[in-house]
Amino acid sequence: MADTMELRVITPERVVFSGQVEMVVARAVDGELGILPRHAPLVCVLRPGVLRAKQQRIELRMAVSGGFMQVRPDRVVILADAAERADEIDIARALAAKRRAEERLRSQRGDIDHARAKAALERAIARLRAAGEM
Repeated sequence: MADTMELRVITPERVVFSGQVEMVVARAVDGELGILPRHAPLVCVLRPGVLRAKQQRIELRMAVSGGFMQVRPDRVVILADAAERADEIDIARALAAKRRAEERLRSQRGDIDHARAKAALERAIARLRAAGEM
């Protein structure tokens, strides 16, 4: 049997995932991190992106909109602002959010907050990638 570690993905509203996995790949501010059992302790900030976990030869995908990751040799805890499993993602809604964010970024209006629009675009793209649409 392969080594495993506990993965918990938690948002302010709920526990999105809790279970044993063989590997976790997350998008940190400095790039993607791959975590295997017995990894050295680590805490890092996450960027919006796809969280991947391998569980019994199956790849689980979740969209994470940012947050923190704590790694211990036997456990990975993701504290996310928001997270969704791939099967929970409303693709039409994610596509609409992506279009709105792209329109805001193209806008020349002075009242548009480009940083917020860029963050919204990153979140929408993460949701679409997690759902396998990009």
